[in-house]
Amino acid sequence: MLVGVPREIKTHEYRVGLTPASVRELVHHGHRVVVQSGAGAGIGVDDAAYAAAGAAVAASADEVFSAAQLVVKVKEPQPAEIARLQRGQLLFTYLHLAPDPRQAKGLMDAGCTAIAYETVTDAHGGLPLLAPMSEVAGRMSIQAGARGLEKESGGAGVLLGGVAGVPPGKVVILGGGVAGTNAAQMALGMGAEVTVIDKSVPRLRELDLHFGGRARTVFSTVDAIESFVADADLVVGAVLVPGGTTPKLISRALLQRMRRGSVVVDIAIDQGGCLETSRPTTHADPTFMEEGVVHYCVANMPGAVARTSTFALNNATLPFVLALADNGWQAACRADPHLLTGLNVHAGRITHPAVAAALNERLLPPEDALHA
Repeated sequence: MLVGVPREIKTHEYRVGLTPASVRELVHHGHRVVVQSGAGAGIGVDDAAYAAAGAAVAASADEVFSAAQLVVKVKEPQPAEIARLQRGQLLFTYLHLAPDPRQAKGLMDAGCTAIAYETVTDAHGGLPLLAPMSEVAGRMSIQAGARGLEKESGGAGVLLGGVAGVPPGKVVILGGGVAGTNAAQMALGMGAEVTVIDKSVPRLRELDLHFGGRARTVFSTVDAIESFVADADLVVGAVLVPGGTTPKLISRALLQRMRRGSVVVDIAIDQGGCLETSRPTTHADPTFMEEGVVHYCVANMPGAVARTSTFALNNATLPFVLALADNGWQAACRADPHLLTGLNVHAGRITHPAVAAALNERLLPPEDALHA
């Protein structure tokens, strides 16, 4: 199979779909790879490294998209990239379609087959291709929140760890999954007072054991969210509904009860965000103020640490890329039901139940798509 890797064009997105080591592995399996010139610049990898791994280097995105049978990316295709997709072409990347009907329509109109990293599952019910970026985003959320609390950023001037004689900042994390756990780890490491709110008692029990009681764990209710959020210096939204739109857990009315200069970091913004006031931002202009509260809602947080993120992502995605290239998407999905859950779009139809429900589109069951 001919695998194409275009340069990412989302604002301040520096990651790349395949590393040279991944390219070499594909070539070793008998496949051809074409990489757009400069695709690896953001992670410190030049064209020569890709050529040495066996890839052909293309001068433009047009050359990559026109030639590739399988396109491997990181972020959702931008309008210019959607226009380049071809009927029957296979796209493997993050999509986050539930809050993005425009992208969904573009992919449907293109007639391509799109498999989303974020809905591929594993035998334990986890999301193995989302997990590495959730780790990064969770850890970055505390860094971003700490900066947001500084006066020059519009914050209240609170040091998360406090100092002798001055209490630490209060961090509230909504969601105890991968992102939330990593956020808690970082916040505790900085000396903050940490509360994790989740609706799963077993997960709260695991977190209590994991952190040795250093983090407060709270069962999620409307009352608990209102009480702890209103008193927080930093709130991290780390809630996830796989494939679906994130519930709005923080209303504008609740935001108005927060202290002026407090900060919210909405990791869930890729899936619509968990605040009523959230809207996507970029690394070029990451924050905005609503009701006196600093909002950080960057939709590609891990892109800021592109080298770490790219290698972590490739560790997770490469086995699936190889399966798709070796066997074709239909055979690969028949052999692996967890990969099949990643199928979001095929031949003009939505094939993931949660995505179809969020977009109010008629579902083509993924099993039916295998025979379409």
